[in-house]
Amino acid sequence: MKLPQLQKKPELKSCHDVTWEDNYSWIHQKDILDVLKDKEKLNTEVRHYLEQENQYTDQQLSDTKNIQKKLFDEIKGRIKLDDESLPYKDHSYEYWTKTTSEGNYSIKLRKKIGTNLIEEIWNGDKEKEKINAEYFGIGDLEVSNNDKFLAYSLDTKGSEYYTISIREIKTNKIITKKITETSGSILFSLDDKYIFYSKLDQNHRARKILRHKIGNFDKKDDLIFEEKSEAFTVSIGLSSDEKYYFISTSDHNTSEKYYFDVDEKNPKPKLIQKREKGIIYSVNSWNGFFYMHTNKNAEDFKIEKTDNKNLNDWKTFIPAKDGTLIGGLTFLKNWIIRSEVSNALGKIFVRNLETNTEEELIFSEEKVYDGGVSLIQKDKNTDFIHIAYSTPKTQSRVFLYNLKTKEKKLVKEQIIPSGHNPEDYIVERLECDSHDGRKIPVTIIRNKKTKIDGNAKLLLYGYGSYGNSLSPNFSSTKFSLIDRDIIWVTAHIRGGLERGMKWWKEGKLLNKKNTFKDYISVAKFLIEKKYSSKGKIIGMGGSAGGLLMGAVVNQSPELFLGIIMAVPFVDSLTTNLDHSLPLTVGEFDEFGNAKDNKEHFDYIYSYAPYHNIKKMDYPNILITTSLSDNRVLFDEPAKFTAKLRDFKTDNNLLLLKTEMNAGHGGKSGRDGAIEEIALDYAFVLKICKKI
Repeated sequence: MKLPQLQKKPELKSCHDVTWEDNYSWIHQKDILDVLKDKEKLNTEVRHYLEQENQYTDQQLSDTKNIQKKLFDEIKGRIKLDDESLPYKDHSYEYWTKTTSEGNYSIKLRKKIGTNLIEEIWNGDKEKEKINAEYFGIGDLEVSNNDKFLAYSLDTKGSEYYTISIREIKTNKIITKKITETSGSILFSLDDKYIFYSKLDQNHRARKILRHKIGNFDKKDDLIFEEKSEAFTVSIGLSSDEKYYFISTSDHNTSEKYYFDVDEKNPKPKLIQKREKGIIYSVNSWNGFFYMHTNKNAEDFKIEKTDNKNLNDWKTFIPAKDGTLIGGLTFLKNWIIRSEVSNALGKIFVRNLETNTEEELIFSEEKVYDGGVSLIQKDKNTDFIHIAYSTPKTQSRVFLYNLKTKEKKLVKEQIIPSGHNPEDYIVERLECDSHDGRKIPVTIIRNKKTKIDGNAKLLLYGYGSYGNSLSPNFSSTKFSLIDRDIIWVTAHIRGGLERGMKWWKEGKLLNKKNTFKDYISVAKFLIEKKYSSKGKIIGMGGSAGGLLMGAVVNQSPELFLGIIMAVPFVDSLTTNLDHSLPLTVGEFDEFGNAKDNKEHFDYIYSYAPYHNIKKMDYPNILITTSLSDNRVLFDEPAKFTAKLRDFKTDNNLLLLKTEMNAGHGGKSGRDGAIEEIALDYAFVLKICKKI
């Protein structure tokens, strides 16, 4: 089969007195958001190109069909298909979910407290059959406070436009009008007369909070709050003491909160603190006090409290710690639980409200782990919580923990049906110097049989944007590579929050190149320490991690055997210049505003993957995308692939796989997700000559 070719239709573009030619900009349709909702509106020439690329990918990976099937069976074999979550006690019922070996979606169950009668109130597979959709994305699934109604939101395209429905559980009848084009989140009012939801505007931005009266089929819903800035999006939640609704409006860098009483008939949200650029805060209410989690005069956050009636007199409750990220609070009658993160590792602390003393909860004897707590019931008058932890080599374990006696009982352990022995693996936490001397945390997991002599292949995973941290948790899928002598490494590079807000700030805006340099420094460090060798590393990242992959492969292709980019943000300059796209305006404080700021333009232009492709040899590359993705439009990876074919001077693989019925998160359903992982891993094994 010939190499797929996208027709060149040169277009001259200019901004800030810089002019460049784009041969493939024509594939971006002006009605692109309509295309995401209805793929029949896709330009037929573009569709043909994407189909050609899919056929070419299938042909080039035809020798991996058997290993894809084997990997699929392996990965699925590590999942306990017939499984149930731990129950959560509401006022009158216990609720939990289960999965089955036959199904792809979860089932929601409940049992009235004091009885043995189990009800099935939601079955994802049956619901999917009802609507006969190829894609089936569940946004939210909420039961009313009186346990009578089930509200759910569905996306049947992958475009993240969710439709909300409400039905009576007893009769299974829809009891109110369907609400379209929402963000998917649902909040019942405490009296169960209403739901609150956020509505998407024409640019797929949630900028309105509306209240819908249950039973209303005709009238318009009440507008509770509207955000005027196009950069901000809104959400609504309930306070821990169930006295207030809190409205949050924010971009990635700045936030503002409002509140109103739960019994207000005509809600008029009141401002808590006016937005200040760079100040992120959230508020909760408990036992007569507001608690604020804020980075104002506290780079890595602090927690303040004030009487609910006095919003001008905040006192420090948890002080700031330099380089340690202070997390939020979870409330019980006699306890407050909170978290901290430093050096890419988390800690949990418990405060006894009777003695006002605080101590750390120790989860594991292993040094590298990921832990968390969750409540077991709605009633806060309890000393019991669930504590859960996992490590890169040890599967998840959940304990019922008594905060008073400190006794813990194992109540759930992740079962690996095909077998798993943590002692077969070695986990290491190392640090390496970046180009400017900053210490980058590196998490390594390998089979203990894998030798550290420079001969091993190594998968280096990275992200580094939006303040998202990569946790050192357990993932059973990775062992399909690790058991084949491939070392898995996570680079905790700047742009995340692993070392506090400074770690994020040093990896965004005009510091974005630190993210790429950190990743390259980690790769070189691993080569120096004989974990692998030049040309034996496989880079992997998705979305903004795809931007990372595109930037580093343009800068240092010789380090890599292969690159996997999932839904990659590779035409970042073009997207940043288009303020009509869903995410662009809200990300000015993450990547900059190239259209209105020449310094930002020059900086983004200097690293944007699509604009920095060169005439040189590139490693093997697999790019995956989805037709209905509204976060990173499919035309970004399509353009990147077409241009790369023009420029690269090697005979290595360049493959583009477009899911024609999926969104940013890929295929829906358990099997669909496993198939995508199996494809990625088969590509890895092919280029590593392990098939």
